[in-house]
Amino acid sequence: MHATMKTAEFMRSMVPVSRFNKGEAAKIFDEVSRAGIKIAVKNNKPACVLLSPEKYEAIMEELEDLELMMVAEKRLAEDSPTYSQDEVMQRLGITQSDIDAAEDVEIA
Repeated sequence: MHATMKTAEFMRSMVPVSRFNKGEAAKIFDEVSRAGIKIAVKNNKPACVLLSPEKYEAIMEELEDLELMMVAEKRLAEDSPTYSQDEVMQRLGITQSDIDAAEDVEIA
């Protein structure tokens, strides 16, 4: 995902709030589904950003990846000992086949 939006893309993504007042919400939501993003403008100023669920999920995943990277970089900078996956598995007494046989777990 690109963090910046070109001027032309930005202008096309803008939608006046008055369109909602004219009963065009369904049409605007269809535009969001196609484009992924729309910026609602009130009094010529951005009022809110409308995102498709897919675009929102992609942004949240990217943010989570960035946060994990920052934690990893901080830990590496602390000059703490590091261990390979094989070392950790040996210390815990588990094998690759134990991992392969385990159920998928989602941590929230």
